[in-house]
Amino acid sequence: MISTSNISLSFGKRTLFEDVNLKFSPGNCYGIIGANGSGKSTFIKLLSGENEPSTGDIILTPGERLATLKQNQFEYDEFQVLKTVMMGHQTLYSIMEERDAIYAKPDFNDEDGIKAAELEGAFAELHGWEAESEAAELLSGLGINDENHTKLMKDLTGNEKVKVLLAQALFGNPDILLLDEPTNHLDIISINWLEDFLAKFKNTVIVISHDRHFINQVCTHIADIDYGKIQMYTGNYDFWLESSQLAAKQAKDSNKKIESKRAELQEFISRFSANASKSKQATSRKKQLENLTLEDIKPSSRKMPYVVFNPDREAGNNLLEINNLAKMEGEELLLNDITFKVEKGDKIAFVGPNDIVKTKLFDILNEIDKPDSGNYIWGETTKVAYFPKDNADYFDVDLNLIDWLRQYSKEKDESYIRGFLGRMLFSGEESLKNANVLSGGERVRCLLAKMMLSGANVLILDGATNHLDLESISALNNGLMDFKGTILFNSHDHQFVQTIANRIIEIIPTGIIDKTMTFDEYISDEKVKKIHMDVYHALSINI
Repeated sequence: MISTSNISLSFGKRTLFEDVNLKFSPGNCYGIIGANGSGKSTFIKLLSGENEPSTGDIILTPGERLATLKQNQFEYDEFQVLKTVMMGHQTLYSIMEERDAIYAKPDFNDEDGIKAAELEGAFAELHGWEAESEAAELLSGLGINDENHTKLMKDLTGNEKVKVLLAQALFGNPDILLLDEPTNHLDIISINWLEDFLAKFKNTVIVISHDRHFINQVCTHIADIDYGKIQMYTGNYDFWLESSQLAAKQAKDSNKKIESKRAELQEFISRFSANASKSKQATSRKKQLENLTLEDIKPSSRKMPYVVFNPDREAGNNLLEINNLAKMEGEELLLNDITFKVEKGDKIAFVGPNDIVKTKLFDILNEIDKPDSGNYIWGETTKVAYFPKDNADYFDVDLNLIDWLRQYSKEKDESYIRGFLGRMLFSGEESLKNANVLSGGERVRCLLAKMMLSGANVLILDGATNHLDLESISALNNGLMDFKGTILFNSHDHQFVQTIANRIIEIIPTGIIDKTMTFDEYISDEKVKKIHMDVYHALSINI
């Protein structure tokens, strides 16, 4: 178990949080949420011991092992992949290294034999004989092929390194597991594997994630950083969100009688308690929910951007036709004979493990790149707005946000531009920020504002949920669900894909899989699974 005792953290005059007293118990998964900059990652670093609180103490049960997801992809470049995973259990790894060094000595003596025997005992006690197979199983579950297990870390791609570091954190059954954005750079198949792993994990998990489906699936509690405090809630993210909205609604209903408010709260709790009965913590979690009072829930101080896409005109029926599109990148065939039509009203999610191929297709459709062969034809009535994954060039200008957005607006009046920026949470002096100093999330909100001003009837979005906080993802999600035009998009956010897409396209080495269905239907479709088996296994690709 890990707990905090009166911890506070300040940077100069700014206090992130103070007097935090929390207890994180085995068998539970705690999701840390809060606005960007509220101190989520900093709090994880306090728990891990990487940073020190301004006041108070972090208390770890003696003898328990704590594991964290490392963020530096280059830290283990000179180590073998399999060994990097096993280094997650440093005590075990040190014993292995010392033992192997003794056995490798050319002048092995009796003293060495005694020491080796001691190490063998400690090695067996820490389940060392299963270590290599466990590490390999974790890697395979996350999509790292067997052939990569013996490579050096520096020979892997960035996304593969992230998966190895995640396997390192999970290795050896740690007592306390701290995961800061574990789903970043993971494809949806790997995220589903991680969800299953954590659902079966019996120790303590503390996680930060902007993937709503993921934290709803794995979290039993939510720790919300707000108002300079950290408040613990029983339930997943949806429970926290709805309870916060209910609290805000009740706060506005000043004329509503207290009995009526309590009845509304009880109806809400009963609904979530019924859902909680399906969880692995069924009895205790349901009891905790039923014991909630009006005083236990608070409205959030966080705001959601206002995301609405209004097309200037409706597109015609002939929207987009793609014929035999192919593209090589060096010696790799990214797109192979891609052929499909896009119909009016399609909301197509492009899924699959290789983000590069999706980006390449989107870039070609937006004339940023050219195909090696094949062609595509846009309908005459289409107007396309594109959100590119690589968008740094848009912000490499010496303009404040008002002047930056004015470039893309028919209406040039400053009050109109300020109002539009205000919708996207850039109000007051925030609207005078320089475009070249924005954070990743701020850039995304600016590009979404640009797209909203375009009046496009076709939206193409490549990883638009990257860098956004939970509130902004929800706002974009709702805006795209309400959009009356056509959407082509790529996202690793399960809920985002499930609630928006009415058609799924996966680009595979032999062409595409094209299904008119929801994402949940797609991933459980037996015909799709068979195609994966036939195509990927034939090419020795682990998806």
